[in-house]
Amino acid sequence: MTQQTTPAAPERINGMRKIWWKDAVAYQIYPRSFLDSDGDGVGDLAGILAKLDYLADLGVDLIWLSPHYDSPDADNGYDIRDYRKVARAFGTMADFDALLAGLKARGMRLIVDLVVNHSSDEHAWFAQARQGRDSETRDYYIWRDPAPQGGPPNNWPNFFSGPAWTFDAESGQYYLHLFAQKQPDLNWDNPDLRAEVYDIMRFWLDKGVDGFRMDVIPFISKDPALPDLPAGVKPQRHYAEGPKLHDYLQEMRREVLSQYDCTTVGEGNGLDQAQMRRVVDERRGELDMIFQFDVVEFDRDAQGQPRDWTLPEFKDIFARQAASMDGHGWTTVYLANHDCTRPVSRYGDDHPDWRVASAKVLNALLLTQKGTPFLYQGDEFGMTNFPFTRVAQFEDIAVRNAWARALADGTADEAAFVARLNRTSRDHTRTPMQWDDGPQGGFTSATPWLAVNPNHHTVNAQAALADPDSIWHATKALIALRKRQPALVYGDYTDLAPAHRAIFAYSRALGDRGVAVVLNFSRAAQVFDLPRALTDPKVLHSSGATLTGGRVQLAGWSALVCAWGAT
Repeated sequence: MTQQTTPAAPERINGMRKIWWKDAVAYQIYPRSFLDSDGDGVGDLAGILAKLDYLADLGVDLIWLSPHYDSPDADNGYDIRDYRKVARAFGTMADFDALLAGLKARGMRLIVDLVVNHSSDEHAWFAQARQGRDSETRDYYIWRDPAPQGGPPNNWPNFFSGPAWTFDAESGQYYLHLFAQKQPDLNWDNPDLRAEVYDIMRFWLDKGVDGFRMDVIPFISKDPALPDLPAGVKPQRHYAEGPKLHDYLQEMRREVLSQYDCTTVGEGNGLDQAQMRRVVDERRGELDMIFQFDVVEFDRDAQGQPRDWTLPEFKDIFARQAASMDGHGWTTVYLANHDCTRPVSRYGDDHPDWRVASAKVLNALLLTQKGTPFLYQGDEFGMTNFPFTRVAQFEDIAVRNAWARALADGTADEAAFVARLNRTSRDHTRTPMQWDDGPQGGFTSATPWLAVNPNHHTVNAQAALADPDSIWHATKALIALRKRQPALVYGDYTDLAPAHRAIFAYSRALGDRGVAVVLNFSRAAQVFDLPRALTDPKVLHSSGATLTGGRVQLAGWSALVCAWGAT
């Protein structure tokens, strides 16, 4: 008789389940802008493969690859025409397989984008749906008759300017698109559509990918009544957490995700922290991690315009994010992605005299917070915002559509428009990677799809690698430190100076020991005394700061990380 054994309980640290995706340090690659290997001005998969040793040396072990699928590129790949085909500009499926094998050989994992709130209007499903109201895939999308008074079925706007509805003259109905006209929303209430999505997920997981970053996943469930957007309510809040969102995420877990050693990270746009906690509560069986949006929204006013902010406001975001993890859920930490501006230009100080020091502080913050850190390409050596001067320099569909509407309604003021975009445009993080000081920053031998920042002559990976005191080397050291210190992953978070307007200081504690982090977010020198409870502090990492006893002396824009407690 064979004796059956009970599976071992998962290891827990500080009450939290220990698992690889919590221990990981992730790095986002925007393939169009990473490295062009074939001289067409567009980055590609072979270019990424050529730089895997660079990434491995940095120490990251989880790559998030932004959409690599076949797409007409109305929204730079977030409008997918074929979910099982690689975009021609990026290469072939053989290139993808080679990239995946290269990552595995170096001990790294890969997650890919899952963009299933919408497809491209050039997808075969939508082409068939447009053939008539009785077509086989008509109900894969959301169609409605015109309002009784004529016009769209409701007042919903899309995120790229204009109404969220487009009229299809052939069938006499409108279709819904929360994003661009060429991105019709999928109807998740249709079980056949959900089965198609799950099959796509299995296709990539069977290839060996390690999970998905789920684009605008809170929007997949719509209230069938499609109620009007109330005055004063942000569209994303109105669209998020529809009536069956949790049912669909739980079904996805049962049908697909539970059968693989993989991870999921959802884009939390529109969700408040209570809603996000529900999505990632491991007892509910939905998603593993979430990208919270406070860090990329707090410095915008109600109209989305940039506003001045204070360090206590910034610190409060991280305190609330840490508190949102109650032992049964997990989150991410990030300062940028492909939809943001560059962190050193947004939260730091990109003046040439302070760029290096402030970028080191920001990366120290990123890599010592609670949650899985996601580093965006180029931030490891402090790439900055691009100095745009004309609307024609932008590629982002949101910018092009907003400018077209401004021209149409007579409110166009190019100087003011560009000035605002120099603080807010997504194109700042989409400019090509600056590999060296050569033509086009070493990104391509051709004209790049988006201009390379002119500061690539001094701000580039090659120069950073050659300088032992660079941002890149500081970032590498911090990644290694995080992997050696469980407190930086699983430790309790306490803000040590929530009201201080220049110093960001916090502790990560595992019982009677832990790590303290002290960051100076100003050009002026500062002094900070560690609480006496943080006994026997010892320096683990420093950039411009010193520790004497429990007193930290900080130069302008400096960082110190120290261990404390039982040895």
